[in-house]
Amino acid sequence: MLKDFAEVVRYRELLLNLVIRDLKVRYKNSVLGFFWSLANPLVQVATITFIFKYVLHATERDYSAYLLSAFLPWTFFQMSVLDASSSVLFHSNLVKKTYFPREILPASIVFSNLVHFTLALGVFFVYRFTMGAQPQISWLLLPVVVFIQLLLNMGIAFFVSCLNVFYEDIKYMTTVLLNLLYFALPIMYFVEHAHNSKQIPEALVTWLYYVNPLSYVLIAYRKILLPPYNTATVHNIPLNYWYLALAAATSLLIFLAGYAFFNSRKWYFAERV
Repeated sequence: MLKDFAEVVRYRELLLNLVIRDLKVRYKNSVLGFFWSLANPLVQVATITFIFKYVLHATERDYSAYLLSAFLPWTFFQMSVLDASSSVLFHSNLVKKTYFPREILPASIVFSNLVHFTLALGVFFVYRFTMGAQPQISWLLLPVVVFIQLLLNMGIAFFVSCLNVFYEDIKYMTTVLLNLLYFALPIMYFVEHAHNSKQIPEALVTWLYYVNPLSYVLIAYRKILLPPYNTATVHNIPLNYWYLALAAATSLLIFLAGYAFFNSRKWYFAERV
């Protein structure tokens, strides 16, 4: 595995060029460019906020900010996995004709989505400052959480991009599973709501929201970017560093497993694409 990783480092210029190419092609001939990547999450956040506040009469203060703080990293994860699923097939001519480390293809997709996510976070901070927010010491943890998510995204991207070469049903299954995850994870609601629910066993809450690395990464974003949230129905549960460490360890294992799985099959790609 170390030898494979060293090979990727040797081809880092190709990786950089693919990232730049993806960023350019995505919004080619577009006037607004990057801002189109924000349009979808912003419109969805605005719609969900309107429904919760004016239709369901929810009383949560700054609900849009709390929703956006989880929605942006969710979009980073979703787009990384969906785009990566077709990355090898999309570059089939390159795979057939040229030697290079194949793992560069899904990796470039994840990195290009990381660029969009970083810019989106910048817009989020501008929004918060215009609303009168003050810098928090917890923001220093943001690079750590982003790195944990990067490992997780990359590991899953390796799995789906490799499997989709052999079974093209994978990209459709991935879309369905992501749609289910969107409602299962604490994006539109707070994890504290799950604790208050008498219909969900506490053991299931622990596994679904705390042991699940993606779920706890989303929780961590919300807790480090925004002040504690306390209402009559939601009593803030502080960030648990043990669960964050567990998410980091699990994400690293998923990354290593995905990388090993991809490399064990990558030289069969030319026969399949």
